[in-house]
Amino acid sequence: MICLLELVRCWGTRNCGQMWNFFSHYSLILILELHFLIADLVAVARLLNATLVIPEIQESLQSKGISSKYSSFSYIYNEEQFLAALKNDVKIVKTLPPKLKEARKKKQFPIFKPKRSASPSYYTSEVLPVLKKAKVVGFVLSDGGCLQDALLPSLAEYQRLRCRAAYHALRFRAEILALGHEIVKRLRASGQPYLAYHPGLVRDALAYHGCAELFQDVHSELIQSRRGQLIKQRSIREALSVDSHARKLNGSCPLMPEEVGLLLRAMGYPPLTRIYIAGSEIFGGQRLLVPLRAMYTNLVDRTSLCNKQELLNLFGPEKSLEDDFLDSLPSKSPQLSKEEWDKAGPRPRPLPPPPDRPIYRHEKQGWYGWIAEKDVEPDPSPAELRNRAHRLLWAALDYIVSVEADAFFPGFHNDGSGWPDFSNLVMGHRLYEVASLRTYRPDRKYLAELFNSSSDNRYHPKRSWISSVREHLNKSIGEEGLERELRLSKPGSFLSYPIPECSCRTSNSAEILGSIYGDVDECPKWMEKGLKVDTVLSVSESQDDDDAELDKQMEPDDDSSTQTKPSLDQDEEMDPDD
Repeated sequence: MICLLELVRCWGTRNCGQMWNFFSHYSLILILELHFLIADLVAVARLLNATLVIPEIQESLQSKGISSKYSSFSYIYNEEQFLAALKNDVKIVKTLPPKLKEARKKKQFPIFKPKRSASPSYYTSEVLPVLKKAKVVGFVLSDGGCLQDALLPSLAEYQRLRCRAAYHALRFRAEILALGHEIVKRLRASGQPYLAYHPGLVRDALAYHGCAELFQDVHSELIQSRRGQLIKQRSIREALSVDSHARKLNGSCPLMPEEVGLLLRAMGYPPLTRIYIAGSEIFGGQRLLVPLRAMYTNLVDRTSLCNKQELLNLFGPEKSLEDDFLDSLPSKSPQLSKEEWDKAGPRPRPLPPPPDRPIYRHEKQGWYGWIAEKDVEPDPSPAELRNRAHRLLWAALDYIVSVEADAFFPGFHNDGSGWPDFSNLVMGHRLYEVASLRTYRPDRKYLAELFNSSSDNRYHPKRSWISSVREHLNKSIGEEGLERELRLSKPGSFLSYPIPECSCRTSNSAEILGSIYGDVDECPKWMEKGLKVDTVLSVSESQDDDDAELDKQMEPDDDSSTQTKPSLDQDEEMDPDD
């Protein structure tokens, strides 16, 4: 992810003119690749007393084919909501004056490259003096953030500002919200709950953690190619080739869909459980979902719940793009060919060189045939740039559905091993909204050991294996899982665990909140009447109940698994042979 951030200060009316009257001490431009960075950037603007200019999102900015109906920011977010929600915290304007835009195009700004762990003192001691002297500075962010997650107690208000920006100011535009809530409505139309599952099979994450050997085809080469790029960019300081199976056992690689299906079976989810597949795309293709679909036939995603027109309406009016690499040679009339032949000069003539080999579609998209012949990945086509912008919309829809889900299971989440990801933000948002929502927080290292111990009878596990899976996953959705998330994920991603800084307690809720909230501040008086505190879901069960239920599971029962109504709030009976 790359973020370009420019800070500007105007020192007098001689150079600035009247157009600067609406700016405060400093002004700030944000161009970011991933919208998850905005919360950090809002806090930096407040820290430097800067005026924030509406950010531009890199994926939509690079694509020249998106609808002119939307600006870069409004393609995803509701601008008016963003302005209104933060008007008392940070001064925000929509555009820069023309003179500053020209200076920005000429790259006349000093450049900083702050790390994700940059402290507030970095901005006050390093950035601010340069800003005062040069009037304009630029930031280039490449590792998922620009402000450290743990701040001093004296800066607690900046943590709360991050929460206001992430969970209240950043609202998707109305069309995305409407379709996302419509998908949730259709998922619950039968009266049954649903589970959202995000596989986490993303090329960058697989390359970063060295998981190429999990795939046995061209995708392994694609992951290694991307890993080589990250090494050249110094995002990775390791060897190109690593033992992916060792990384898997260490918990660094995502759970495969087949493994998730086996875990859900062990938890007692019946085969008719409705599972929503989140994620704009799965690296490796739909074939990876075949084992999961065999175990759970009611597997759906946005394409199966929305018709094509509903999805197209999110784009707005777009111009058609021509596939320049598929253009055929211009046809010539026989008369024109004869005239060229007559003017060609004396014979015999040497044969012209053979034409360049044409570039086919599969070499630009899909199968990535360039790997066999080139060392450098081809530049994205206009269609691919547009698809990247579209994937922002798909991710927004999946985010809405995942936050609203009755249960959420991440195939991969950043537990202290990299930059923030989709699952981390969903888990943090669900924790912020209602702590008792059923959100699984699996320990992939522990589960990898369990799968390794049952490799010979994976589809017919022993009773002890099922009991171990249930015990671990039940603990992961309770206080023990929250404490693990606090210990591992929060130091690297504040929004994955936004409590207790972004929570408050009422006068009678101290005993209910428990130790996971720590020393939370008391809520303002005006919130007392409208605030409802939900208890953390209790998931512990007695060992005797577990043994009795497991005994029932070991008995053959062909009808129980299909007749039982799916429930995501308690364990269901399951036949391991289903």
